[in-house]
Amino acid sequence: MILASRKPRRGTWRRWSLTLCLLATPVFAQAAPAPDPGAALPYVIGLHEAYLTPDYWAARLDNADTPILDRAQIQTQNARMRAQDAHIQDIAALPAQLSAQQVRASITALSQWPTRALYNDAGQDIAPAQRSAIEANLGLQGVPAQVSPAYGLVVKRAALRTFPTRQRVFSSRGDTDIDRFQESALFPGDKVAVVHRSADGRWLFVHSERYSAWIEAEAVATGEKASVLGYATQGPYRIVTGAVAHTAYTPEEPRVSRLQLDMGVRLPVLADWPAATAVNGQQAHAAWVVQLPVREADGSLKLVPALLPRSQDTAADYLPLTPRLLLQQAFKFLGERYGWGHDYDTRDCSGFVSEIYRSFGVLLPRNTSAQAVSPALDRLPFTDKDSKAVRDRAVANLQVGDLVYIPGHVMMAIGHVDGRTWVIHDTAGGSWFGADGTRVQAHLNGVSVTPLEPMMASDTVRYIDRITNIQRLRTKTPE
Repeated sequence: MILASRKPRRGTWRRWSLTLCLLATPVFAQAAPAPDPGAALPYVIGLHEAYLTPDYWAARLDNADTPILDRAQIQTQNARMRAQDAHIQDIAALPAQLSAQQVRASITALSQWPTRALYNDAGQDIAPAQRSAIEANLGLQGVPAQVSPAYGLVVKRAALRTFPTRQRVFSSRGDTDIDRFQESALFPGDKVAVVHRSADGRWLFVHSERYSAWIEAEAVATGEKASVLGYATQGPYRIVTGAVAHTAYTPEEPRVSRLQLDMGVRLPVLADWPAATAVNGQQAHAAWVVQLPVREADGSLKLVPALLPRSQDTAADYLPLTPRLLLQQAFKFLGERYGWGHDYDTRDCSGFVSEIYRSFGVLLPRNTSAQAVSPALDRLPFTDKDSKAVRDRAVANLQVGDLVYIPGHVMMAIGHVDGRTWVIHDTAGGSWFGADGTRVQAHLNGVSVTPLEPMMASDTVRYIDRITNIQRLRTKTPE
């Protein structure tokens, strides 16, 4: 359910686009002679070993450590995102009572059976009886006339699903990577408003800041609204700055043992924890004592201490938003398996860029369709009327961190070398023409570094020809 409809603000990107067309100097100016890229690799067209390190790209910049936005500007940007982008939801602003019609509308907006044929992981058709059972589990007839939202914290990384089921479904036989019921994921400490429970009681329909979907009830602990919304709003903190981090193993409190914490997760630190007092059977000098939510047997919320080892990649605050650190954060995911909708405990293309920017405290919508058109960012849109020259010029002027959208996909610009623009992206595949003139179909299936210009969507259509939008974060003058 989108909590409010907001009129999109007219952007200023077309003015920026015209400025780009007039630029005579490259955006990626070199501060020093380019380092030797080393031998070419056989996997991706034009790829060299050096291109797989963030330091190579940072060394080519003369502004690698210049802030793109400072902390105050990021806060202003996030406020603009919350005010102007209808995909960002303020769960604190939900009314105390929702009508049954409102709840059903939010559920059915998501839980619509696909029109395409669906198969299970064995390649068999989803039987009509199974479909009926899944749809019946929505429990739409059981929604009361008035619903009081309950508030909760997510206690472990958990999938957000289209329907209240673990059943995985696929669009083609034999291709089991893209589960069409997988929407996204939530992480420990994420805040949700619970508005409905499935017929079998095992699933909750929740609204979170960036998404509304089904989550397993065992992943959510409910409590007082003020306690839930107040969690992790005051420091000190630890921000996860690695691709993932994990809490320490503990048999004494399994609920907080080896929890996966993804990039950008923010946890409150119990700074006054007595040094001589063990945490779950372990002395705390080599770890941060953080506070995590757990779910009691009755589903209620409890906050408990846990250890986050100092060896884990975390920071006391969000990172400064600079080109060098953007590159550093993006490359921490290099080689990670592609996970549609945050499946496989990893992430997809839009989750990839969201988590990079989240480590700087920057809020983005969840899906590419929403990110690409967000009125809160500096958007450069493209239409069928834009010529090849206009598109090529815009690509040549991309800056580190710019987000490039084609239908269903997003890539992050990292630099220019040898007349090509390079991107890092979490992608299922890609293609380009080989030396013999035939199109190579690469099963990249993970976070990869590729050039943009040679990438082909078909034998005749380039990725560049399919660009719908470019989004950039920068200081903006209010209109």
